[in-house]
Amino acid sequence: MRRYYIDNLRWGAIIVLIIYHAAMAWNTWSEPNYIFFESNQIISSIVVIFSPFLMPLLFVLAGISTKYALKKRSPKQYLLERVKKLLIPFLFGTLTIMPAMTYLADCYNYKYTGSFLQHYKVFFTKFTDLTGADGGFSMGHFWFLIFLFIISVLFIIILKVQKRIKLKHKISNISITFIYLLGIPLILFHELLSIGGKSIIEYLYLFMIGYYILSNDDVIKKLSTHRWLILSVGIVTTFTNTYLFLWADQTIPAIPIINTITRSLSEWFMLLALMGISNSYFYKASNITTYMSQRSFMFYILHYIWIVLFQYLMSGFFIDNTFLLFIVPVVVSYIVTFLSCEVCIRSHVLCFLMGTKTIRKTSDSP
Repeated sequence: MRRYYIDNLRWGAIIVLIIYHAAMAWNTWSEPNYIFFESNQIISSIVVIFSPFLMPLLFVLAGISTKYALKKRSPKQYLLERVKKLLIPFLFGTLTIMPAMTYLADCYNYKYTGSFLQHYKVFFTKFTDLTGADGGFSMGHFWFLIFLFIISVLFIIILKVQKRIKLKHKISNISITFIYLLGIPLILFHELLSIGGKSIIEYLYLFMIGYYILSNDDVIKKLSTHRWLILSVGIVTTFTNTYLFLWADQTIPAIPIINTITRSLSEWFMLLALMGISNSYFYKASNITTYMSQRSFMFYILHYIWIVLFQYLMSGFFIDNTFLLFIVPVVVSYIVTFLSCEVCIRSHVLCFLMGTKTIRKTSDSP
């Protein structure tokens, strides 16, 4: 039976990304961005609140989905599907969408005057910090696709080793306390093999937690039972992490250490809370579930270019009004991203390039 709470949680996380990425234009920690206006602690708090658990949630859900996928597919079929779903969209996005984003970044941040076609050479020959803010090469938000592809390959190898040494795994009667303790390694893993603040070890661990632990119905029931307690801990640690990162005196030696701990606690407890809440309230299929599930991956691929474009175009109109400069590009980006999905999802070629199934052109299609 399909777990619709997984689908609903996935598209819910993805749809938040427009607000999240738009807020990066006001970050206070000097991180290069495609469009940067000025430092603003209030808007930056949006990023800091969501960053501990938003993308980790997608890796956990990918692990859970893999558990069910491998019940119907061989490892070879699964990996072939990963190539189509992840590797091809990664190459498509990196070769087509990212050059456009870094071109706009170069124009805005460094007053680049060449044409877009001329900038293609810059994109493929300029390797600096890989953020793309200076017009150089960047994977942008497509890092998620290549990380997930690599993790999927590594995990199939892990399963083969597990099968060869005949190591069995059976999750039963696992206590809620043990589930809480599974978040402790995240404190250590966050900086291991980290590229631009993204640790492949951390995400592999979360993927495996999804596969081995959170795919178990009894575990999810326990999370549903304790959802409000878990959410309370998640909210407290999330806002503590936000305060420490944005407002606390970072010269005090203990602050960065405590901040690392609260970040990991926020990550883990918000993950668990969202799983429990989604299973309790968003477990049914609906027209929205069907619509968003069909388009969520395409939404992920397309959303960022529109944020960058509309922030670039509207910077001259609302530069003295921070509220409008934030809200208007966000609203327009949502509208145009959905419209773009509607156009692209009807093209077999574009759907193939973006790892998405075309919608059925029948009278009873959802």
